[in-house]
Amino acid sequence: MVVAVTAFVQDEQGRILMIRRTDNDLYAIPGGGQEIGETITQTVVREVKEETGIDVEVIGLIGIYSDPGHVIEFSDGEVRQEFSICFRARQVGGELATSNESKEVIWVEPGAIGQLKVHPSIHLRIEHGLSITNTPYFK
Repeated sequence: MVVAVTAFVQDEQGRILMIRRTDNDLYAIPGGGQEIGETITQTVVREVKEETGIDVEVIGLIGIYSDPGHVIEFSDGEVRQEFSICFRARQVGGELATSNESKEVIWVEPGAIGQLKVHPSIHLRIEHGLSITNTPYFK
């Protein structure tokens, strides 16, 4: 069991920040596992920067996800069930850049997400992100 985060980030035009993952070739919102010594919001900021080149600040909570049927198997052999928290964040700097985890980083119009290969669990987070406009910020 791993504590993980995802970040729902929209630009001023309402487009959603997404990556194309290097490990499974699926599109996703940025995110990853919490490291020892980090607060959960520090994890969001670090993961978004690492995967996209974008600097963010966390501004709200979208949801908590813990589907025991959603087991992830990584190319290095690690198998895990994630307890994932999805946060709303806003860009405060940086520029789009790929990493060893992201072969593509793009801003996507919400209506175009259906044209991308996206895991159902990420679709759910995006759906919730689009439907929830004002959520409290928890640090």
